[in-house]
Amino acid sequence: MTKFRKRLKEWKDEIIEHRNKILLALFFIVITSFIYYLAGSYTTTDAEVIEVPDLILSHVPAIDSSVLIFIYVWVFTIITTFLYVYPFIFNPKKIHYFLGLISLWVFIRAIFIIMTHLKTPADAIIINFPWLIKSFYFQNDLFFSGHTGLPFLGYLIFRKENKSLSFLFLVASIITGITVLLLHQHYSIDVLAAFFITYGIYKIGNRIFNGKELENTKK
Repeated sequence: MTKFRKRLKEWKDEIIEHRNKILLALFFIVITSFIYYLAGSYTTTDAEVIEVPDLILSHVPAIDSSVLIFIYVWVFTIITTFLYVYPFIFNPKKIHYFLGLISLWVFIRAIFIIMTHLKTPADAIIINFPWLIKSFYFQNDLFFSGHTGLPFLGYLIFRKENKSLSFLFLVASIITGITVLLLHQHYSIDVLAAFFITYGIYKIGNRIFNGKELENTKK
């Protein structure tokens, strides 16, 4: 009990010490989430989208599987929630770092889906989302794959902090990437590009919100 109280006090002190950075990060995540909502709404209702041929999708039929749908909806939802919640509970002094990277990733993905008007494949498996989650999903917001990119961002964030968690996020990124292809919810280019673009976002964001790599480079 004494250890718990000590840790709780440390947690409060870290929140207070970094409150300005935390508030700024929360502001950015709200703004970028709103921008993404506008981008998703645009691709769903207003954008002139086209369906394109895909080598993998042409040779692999869409699979209507409850397991794949569970991964697509709930595993990704758990991953997303964990990325937001983890720093608040376990690492308050890095809340701004986590949220900063996520907000940058969300913002850049919003830009990409506005610029790249791909239509969801016609034979994509229809997924009925729960009402609370449904409002966060859009049609034709394909390039690049969020189901692949966000778990991979988690891998990049945790690879130096927690190797076990980083491994789980890497596996999740690969599994969700395969899942969206089997459900025909994405084109193969969406999935493959997600790894490269997310890595680039991480490198840029790491310098903005952390600065350690920039310092090491100067040395």
